[in-house]
Amino acid sequence: MEVIVAEHAGFCFGVTKAVETVYDQIKNASDVNIYTYGPIIHNEIVVSDLEKKGVKVINSVEELDGISEGTIVIRSHGVTKEVHQKIEETGLNIIDATCPFVKRIHKIVDEESKAGKSIIVVGSANHPEVEGIVSYARGPVFVIDSPKEAENFNENRELEYTLVSQTTFNRNKFQETVEIFENNGYNINIVNTICNATDERQSEAEEIATKADAVIVIGGAHSSNSRKLYDICSQKCEQTYFIQTLEDLHFNKNNDIKLVGITAGASTPKNIIEEVQNYVRTNF
Repeated sequence: MEVIVAEHAGFCFGVTKAVETVYDQIKNASDVNIYTYGPIIHNEIVVSDLEKKGVKVINSVEELDGISEGTIVIRSHGVTKEVHQKIEETGLNIIDATCPFVKRIHKIVDEESKAGKSIIVVGSANHPEVEGIVSYARGPVFVIDSPKEAENFNENRELEYTLVSQTTFNRNKFQETVEIFENNGYNINIVNTICNATDERQSEAEEIATKADAVIVIGGAHSSNSRKLYDICSQKCEQTYFIQTLEDLHFNKNNDIKLVGITAGASTPKNIIEEVQNYVRTNF
């Protein structure tokens, strides 16, 4: 059986930076309490390993009460403007590991809304990255998570809008959404803020799934970019599996499967990808 592993599977630049930041703090500040605001990335295995090393996850501003000493690392997805201010008020040493591509969106939204434009964010409203982006809007802001919602969008066409995207949004759905707004006569400045790593992964995953007999997508259960890889692959390959670790793989092998493709989200550690790859090559 032939196995193809996506070249760009695994940690992206922003995730690598965030994870290494926390491990560096563990190594260099062993006598200081270390916290992350929210899971540093959406991968339960990495977060669990950090917790075993003493890193505590803060999930809400209420949990900050009474904490005044130590270091807090802001997760790769970023936080809202208000949460950032609350963290500053604690007096904790703050290390901001927000992905640079996410911080760029914060800046765009802040500047464009300051100039009087309404903001449209294409993404999942309840995702922490999108919650952070929305908080930087100074005026009207709308979150659209699908082309269907774009079709139903009915706001003032006399206003000027700036449209940005969650960094991990499905590129095909983003383009479809943009076309709907343009066709419906809205005056919109389009800023495609899907990051290069996401675009590369999605393009590569689609290409692999088109020619593979089965595809394995590896990612955290709460990883938005991993789920989107699964959606893309499953549209091209009926036998597409989504797993977090090798233990989740219940491979339905039959004689028709000659080529297996493997891809992974931007928050999936390299060792898990290699473990799955070696298992498939050895056992099938």
